[in-house]
Formats: sequence, C-alpha cells, structure tokens
Amino acid sequence: CMLCGRAEADPDICGCKKAKKGLCAHTYCLFLASGLSLQESRNGFLTEDTRRAIQEAAQKRCFVCGKMGAAIACREKGCDRSFHLPCASEGECVTQFFGLYRSFCWQHRPEQAVQATPEHNSTCIICLGLVEDKKSYHTMVCPACQRAWFHRSCIQKQAIHAGACFRCLRCQNKDKFVMEMLSMGIRVSKRQPSQESAPAFRLVYQRPTRCNARKCLCLGGREQAEEEGSWQLLLCSSCAAKGSHR
Repeated sequence: CMLCGRAEADPDICGCKKAKKGLCAHTYCLFLASGLSLQESRNGFLTEDTRRAIQEAAQKRCFVCGKMGAAIACREKGCDRSFHLPCASEGECVTQFFGLYRSFCWQHRPEQAVQATPEHNSTCIICLGLVEDKKSYHTMVCPACQRAWFHRSCIQKQAIHAGACFRCLRCQNKDKFVMEMLSMGIRVSKRQPSQESAPAFRLVYQRPTRCNARKCLCLGGREQAEEEGSWQLLLCSSCAAKGSHR
C-alpha cells in the first residue's frame, strides 16, 4: 500500500488492496486519507487525487511508528498529528468508518459518555477475559444496558463477522449500540454474518424466551415471560443464552 507502506495489514481494518494505473492502496487507507473524497461514480477515487494524497503523505511522519507516509491526520482543529491506519490501534487513535470518515489522535478522540464502571473481576462478554477496572480505549461498554463489557479488539472482530446482525450480545439492542460503536471507531460490516460464524451468531442473537430453571413454578409454563414482575425472564449476565423467571 502506497499510503500505509504495508504489504500485509489486517483486512478487517484496512480493507483489501486496490491497484490502478500503477497505484496501490488499501480501501480504507484511501477513505481516511486527508482531503480525499469518494467520487459519485463506479470508478471510485480519481487517480490524480490518489496520487496527490500519496505525495502529501510522503511528507508526513506517523506519530506512532515514526515512519513517513502518514496519510491520516487528526481532524481536531490545530492538531498536527498524523498516522498510518495500521498504527491507529497502537496509538489509541479513533477512525470513524462512516459519514465523513473522520480520524482522531489519542488526545482528541471521542470517548463513551455513559457513566458506568465495571464491577470487580468483570469479564469481556465475548472472550470472557478480564477487562480493565474502568472505561478506556481498550475497554468498552454497551451504552444501552451498560452491563455488557468487552475489549475493543473483541468487539471489532464481532462487528466484522456479525455484519448486519451486529448488536449487543447481552441486551440485544441494535440501533443505539451500533451508532455508539461506529462513533468509537469500530468498523461494522454491512454484509450478512460470515459463513464460518453464521450458525453460532444465529444462536446468540436468538433471545431466550423460556425459563431454564430445573423446576419452573410458573402456572403459565416455561414459555411465559412478562416484562416485569415475578415472571420476568432474567438472562444470564455472562452469556445471555439461558434464563429463569425472577
């Protein structure tokens, strides 16, 4: 890639490489390159614009790795930090893969506004590994239920593989959750769930509707679930795959 200088980079973040008229660049390195806008045509970026972006990037040093060719600049007014897209995570930068495709350095990046703190020994709802004891660049929380914690790297992988089914694994919220993840720099795929994970995600996204208690006391049966009260269905706070009446 003539923008980030990497022959191999994470395709989930940088996209595929495209070659045209002697120029080669990753899809999202182009989208996020300063001053480069997508043309309303099937040809995508104009060759002259791409060449100009490459020439300008060659004069900028990445504040993360120290090498030249940093095509992405922080959008905060007055900030002169630039970086390569593959260096964004290491430098704790946020790149927004929607709308104006804006990018921000670690100092000016957007942060989650929800007032929530993980309980002691809270684990990532995806990998079940421990998360930090507070919100941070690497530790995030669902803005809807504010109880589902996860690592940035874990939720990014889920966003790619879940595609159009992407939502909070705990509360199943989609609209508020997806918008928050996009703003926080998570790239969400628009495709259907990937083949290798489709069966698993179908099971995950089917919210349980029956009581799994060994002996259910509800006169209406295991399938009865009210929104509140004694027969509200409470789901497991870790996997959300099973539940029982309150």
